[in-house]
Amino acid sequence: MTTSILNGTGNTALSFSDEQAMLLDSAKSFCGDKSDINAVRSLLKSDSGHNPEVWREIVALGWTGIAIPEQYGGFAMGLGSTVPVIESMGRHLLGTAFITSTLAAQAILRGGSEVQREKWLPKVVEGTVGTMALLDNEDWGAQLCGVTATLNGSGSTSDSTSKIALSGKKLLVADATVADFFVVSINHNGNPALAIVDASQLAEGAITANTLIDETKRAATVDFTGVTISPDALLPHSEQALKDVRLIGALIIAAEATGTSAATLDCIVSYLTSRIQFGRLIGSYQSLKHPTVEILLQMDSARSLIYHAATLLDDGPDKGPVAADTEIACRMAKAQATETLLFAGDRAVQFHGGMGFTYDCDAMLYIRRAQWAQHQYGDAQHHRLHLARLLLD
Repeated sequence: MTTSILNGTGNTALSFSDEQAMLLDSAKSFCGDKSDINAVRSLLKSDSGHNPEVWREIVALGWTGIAIPEQYGGFAMGLGSTVPVIESMGRHLLGTAFITSTLAAQAILRGGSEVQREKWLPKVVEGTVGTMALLDNEDWGAQLCGVTATLNGSGSTSDSTSKIALSGKKLLVADATVADFFVVSINHNGNPALAIVDASQLAEGAITANTLIDETKRAATVDFTGVTISPDALLPHSEQALKDVRLIGALIIAAEATGTSAATLDCIVSYLTSRIQFGRLIGSYQSLKHPTVEILLQMDSARSLIYHAATLLDDGPDKGPVAADTEIACRMAKAQATETLLFAGDRAVQFHGGMGFTYDCDAMLYIRRAQWAQHQYGDAQHHRLHLARLLLD
């Protein structure tokens, strides 16, 4: 299926392949079966936030290899084919390390050497968990990097005997407590760079779990001080990979948020069509009908934007830099999807009345997810600031 959508540049590509349709059907069934609301709530207080057995089943299904080329053990279906899977995960609040591993793999695929790809990408396909460690503060727009790299040895990164000592912390590293390796943004000789750090290299007590507004997610502060890496742990094409991963991360979070918006809408409609007040279903009141329809319209817009961005990513050159029209599409998708979820979550709480403000009501899970998702890989204001530069300059 191919249609069009206006993104401000004249590029109107939007496709939904047979492979994506099959993945969507499979993901809907799997996520619905493995992550009903009782399963979600049972994991809220767990250390990892997800069921290891479910993760093994995801690996067995081959989802971890969807966007990885065949020469590294993947299925070469394109990054866009992860979107329907992630949308389904969002709809059922399925807690896994799929998003973090996908982003870490993309960083290595786009910025790594052939040796690094051959070493790490097959491991990701087999279920090794990777994650990105990017934030030195809570501002996704910050340019300075707090984790610094100091070269010891001959003074040349080409010398195999040289070692690079890291110092500094990264905040809100997703799935840090279960990660097998980290792709870390560092300040290397005054320039941004990415380095691969094996989890076994961290000092004892280096990971401090964070308390998040969304208890279906896990993140931690990671102290990389004292970690020593060899020069071949640096990704040779770090600068472009770092830019691309930030945009891909925005798209993936947008896909997850769009799925959660659908779940939030289901929660609202179920309540409006069952709750009777003053002898009438409350869904018969226009003051509740109109916002519900608005959620549907905004959600459909977000879904169009995430698949438009996914189409442009897959149409671009393999491992090549993200083009300007693709950047626009990713930023538009993130701004639309997370604001839709914020609106839907707020209405779900309000429509449920006093009960909606309690944790026993599912609406509270959705508004917490909305508040978390808004600030991952830049909020709507951050992306619209960049969109103004891209579209108006």
